[in-house]
Amino acid sequence: MQSKVVLVTGGLSGIGRATALAFAETGANVIVTGRREEAGPGLIDQLNAAGAADATFVRADAQSEDDMRRVIRQTESRFGRLDIAVNNAGIEGTFSPIEHISVETYRSVFDTNVLGVILGMKYELELMKRQGFGSIVNLSSIGGQIGFPTSAVYAASKHAVEGLTKSAALEVAAVGIRINAVAPGPTESPMFDRLADYGMTKDVLAGMIPAKRAGTPAEVAQAILFLSSTRASFITGHTLAVDGGYLAQ
Repeated sequence: MQSKVVLVTGGLSGIGRATALAFAETGANVIVTGRREEAGPGLIDQLNAAGAADATFVRADAQSEDDMRRVIRQTESRFGRLDIAVNNAGIEGTFSPIEHISVETYRSVFDTNVLGVILGMKYELELMKRQGFGSIVNLSSIGGQIGFPTSAVYAASKHAVEGLTKSAALEVAAVGIRINAVAPGPTESPMFDRLADYGMTKDVLAGMIPAKRAGTPAEVAQAILFLSSTRASFITGHTLAVDGGYLAQ
């Protein structure tokens, strides 16, 4: 990955941050987006300390077409190409029975988790198709393959991400671009911590996983690095579960 140009959306915390750091450790040029501009400088310092060839933070909202267009334009202007894109930005929304789901919850989750991936791929692929190569990894979830009570909107959004991944992968497979997804199970992250607000404690969730523990953001990041790399050169349209065996049950 040394000197590769890598974009990570929503990279200020959790899996996104761990992924940006993992790429930095390989000597890549890392561009990170996020909505909290004040958190950017601290992350850039960490990425540089980890070994990034170059580290850049761009304040951007994944659900804004203008922002995503600007991110890709700036990336091309600075580096001349984009080797790898990780569309990580996502939210879980409010968990509740479906009869209590609000239109606002639906729109906020789908605008970030689905529209954000669409807009990311729209402009990433525009550049990658011109250059004739590239790899994209979208963040799904085990909720993209099964359902969970009280999380219908989140699960539906991740099912959509997997459909987008497969369809887009078929569109560009013949032109040297691969598109895959990673589906984490319960993972130690700010999102995982917030589940306690809905009565889902870490111990209960860990007990549901065959490995008897939650995953770590670094473990998910390594799966993303693999799918992004030439080691996965014949893998496209695939979703890789990183879930401690959850989906095998």
